[in-house]
Amino acid sequence: MPHDAIILGAGGAGLFCAATAGQAGARVLVIDHNPEPGKKILISGGGRCNFTNVGAVPERYLSENRHFARSALSRYTPADFVALVEKHRIAFHEKTLGQLFCDGSAKQIVAMLMDECAAGSVDFAFGAGITDVSHTDGRFSVTTSAGMFTAPNLVIATGGPAIPKLGATGFAYQLGKQFGLKIIPPRPALVPFTLPQGESLFRELAGVAADVVASAGKTAFREAALFTHKGLSGPAMLQVSSYWRHGEAIAVDFLPDAPVDWLLAAKRQRPRAGLKSVLAAALPERLATALAETLGLAGELGNQKDAALAATMGRLKAWAFRPDGTEGFAKAEVTAGGIDTAGLSSRTMMANQFEGLFAIGEAVDVTGWLGGYNFQWAWASGFAAGQAIAERKTA
Repeated sequence: MPHDAIILGAGGAGLFCAATAGQAGARVLVIDHNPEPGKKILISGGGRCNFTNVGAVPERYLSENRHFARSALSRYTPADFVALVEKHRIAFHEKTLGQLFCDGSAKQIVAMLMDECAAGSVDFAFGAGITDVSHTDGRFSVTTSAGMFTAPNLVIATGGPAIPKLGATGFAYQLGKQFGLKIIPPRPALVPFTLPQGESLFRELAGVAADVVASAGKTAFREAALFTHKGLSGPAMLQVSSYWRHGEAIAVDFLPDAPVDWLLAAKRQRPRAGLKSVLAAALPERLATALAETLGLAGELGNQKDAALAATMGRLKAWAFRPDGTEGFAKAEVTAGGIDTAGLSSRTMMANQFEGLFAIGEAVDVTGWLGGYNFQWAWASGFAAGQAIAERKTA
């Protein structure tokens, strides 16, 4: 029996699109060069899969077209996915900031998606390397190591180049360009920063974490920051990395709960204390020591001029780091940039100028915050395309 759609990629977006279209009556084939589905799902959330976020609103996604994600996200919400998880009796819990995780294993989410695909009679070709994709007379032809397949609809769901050890590549961009879609230059997102040798003092803090507010430009996040042998990581840094541009500085507030006159108050309350001991009451001791030594404010607070204490507090509230780069796609959780959404319908995810061609998930220029947002985009964009494929079949 001929297929109505071929989906390239058996990640979250591809599987959800296949299940949606299949259950709506479309005959669907999913092709993936990996031998098994859901590689990225399996490693996410420390193996427990942070499968959505209750706060997944459009404003928490980055794109050259910041309104593009609104349509799909409004039509398939976190509550919709939670209902599916509950239907499959998968136990889950909410962690900080609206993040939802499986109590058990990420394998449960992959199994759920495969069960949903089975309910839609979806066909699969795993371990099938793609050698050619073409379009003739209204049909796409995909030549693979497992044979050639054709269909009137083709879905690009192969993601971006983040985490190449899982088989991630830039194939989606090659295919997009082949069919006339523009590409927003891809870059690593949700990725640790590297610091230049001049910041060697902080390399001695590898393993130390602290609750901070990290800012890149006008965007700020309050979460944990982690010092590493290479630079800066932790949720706060991963979040701002998506907004950072090479050459820019990152500002870190090491005392987010302290008012600007905190050191002046400490001078009155503990005049014989030194800066290091005062900081150690609010920060990890190793970090307090490093900051105090770098600031060079020697002696008791009572002997310091108010202006010097105010200037010191100013630095602690907006400590400037200037990364020399990031740890790249190898360590990035997702890819920012990708297939330009200006060439896609926000309702269907189909190319405006190429009938039957769809792009979904991480392959397109929509990137969510850390904490389940990118999975929600996978479900929402896959659902939109799956519905559209079914509509095209019945039209």
